[in-house]
Amino acid sequence: MFSLLQFDGLVLLAALCVMLFAGLVHGTLGLGFPMVATPILATMMDVRSAILVTLLPTMAVNLVSIFNSRASLASTRPFVPLVLFTLAGSVAGAAVLAITDPAPFRIVLASLILLYLWNGLRISRQWLEHNSWLAMAGFGIVAGLSGGTTNVMVAVLIIYFLSLDTARATMVPTLNACFLSGKVSQILVLAIAGLVGMNLIIETVPLALAAVAALLIGQRLRESIEVRTYQAILRKLLLLLAIILIYQFLNESGVIGRFADSSG
Repeated sequence: MFSLLQFDGLVLLAALCVMLFAGLVHGTLGLGFPMVATPILATMMDVRSAILVTLLPTMAVNLVSIFNSRASLASTRPFVPLVLFTLAGSVAGAAVLAITDPAPFRIVLASLILLYLWNGLRISRQWLEHNSWLAMAGFGIVAGLSGGTTNVMVAVLIIYFLSLDTARATMVPTLNACFLSGKVSQILVLAIAGLVGMNLIIETVPLALAAVAALLIGQRLRESIEVRTYQAILRKLLLLLAIILIYQFLNESGVIGRFADSSG
């Protein structure tokens, strides 16, 4: 059974700081908590451990975000199938995470971050509207698989919503609904697999409280702080993290060592 207490005090302190930073980003931008928290933590531990550490904090952040945007929930009804398909994909992704070696997920996580940063990718809006169920099934399942294995589904879903030119007031609560459904299913699957127990839930309560506190601060600052500034900082940070994750993957797989030996 995974326990947060297996890490030393310095890592635990760093994890708390990560929760505060990721919560602040999510509160300011309306999304981004798992996408910020997971890769930063994955530089200190394997991706599976990073996902386990962020399970409760991510769910808490999504719940508070949905509650605070409940006035916009009615506009998300057309995307209910997307939420359900995301749920199905998350179950499959969490099952994969539970039984496979987590090392390769570093490169998958880095790829999803780069996909998110390359936001010029678009799908025909006409095609998406004329094939709405097929589109929601495809994007939902792929996003769920991505979220279940790496904790990052926004990289896939953002392409769908931006291609539809979805209004922020509709997109953000829908994204949080997808995140929440995926997180709940992920917790259940990992609990059945024996990776999540009550001890982990209790141990990560302080991290969840820190994340929610930072989220609320970010929401208060949202109107007074230039969002473009946060977006620019976030993009640079995510690019740096993607590079670090790629380096770690290549180093752990022995590619860098073999290259150094051949060069020498």
